[in-house]
Amino acid sequence: MVTDSGPTELEQRLRELAGGVPDPELPVISLAELGVLRRVHVYGPGRVEVELTPTYTGCPAIEAMTADIQHVLREQGGMEQVLVRTVLFPAWTTDDITAEGRRKLAEHGVAPPRVSREPAGPVPVELGSIRCPNCGSGRTKLLSRFSSTACKALRRCEDCQEPFDHFKELT
Repeated sequence: MVTDSGPTELEQRLRELAGGVPDPELPVISLAELGVLRRVHVYGPGRVEVELTPTYTGCPAIEAMTADIQHVLREQGGMEQVLVRTVLFPAWTTDDITAEGRRKLAEHGVAPPRVSREPAGPVPVELGSIRCPNCGSGRTKLLSRFSSTACKALRRCEDCQEPFDHFKELT
């Protein structure tokens, strides 16, 4: 009978290194905080496999994430061979962003995505207001469905008049 004893000390250390890599499109949060780092497995001396799930299929940042992970695991983790695989299942959702990641987004002027809830009855049509990360007002207006990246929308606060990015919900 084979039992999974969980990650080894080395795998945990390598996961911390890989997870600490900043997201190339939102460098205020790490890959671990973004929730795209799925698995780190050492499969031989100096050999590690990392699984990443992109925020959406075709996400151009996955190449930069891969290169950054390979660099940090070679330079700081002592790994000779670093294989980074893209996995699409389970699909990434904005619910995978950690509480710390959401806090950092808001702190840097990006309205974090709202957390989805499993509906107990009819599915609501509206998710509720998007709060301004600058003043906290719920009176915001959509200016553009796309901002500097496909996963963000551009909004403006009706109270403080400041424009801001909103990380769109994807569940």
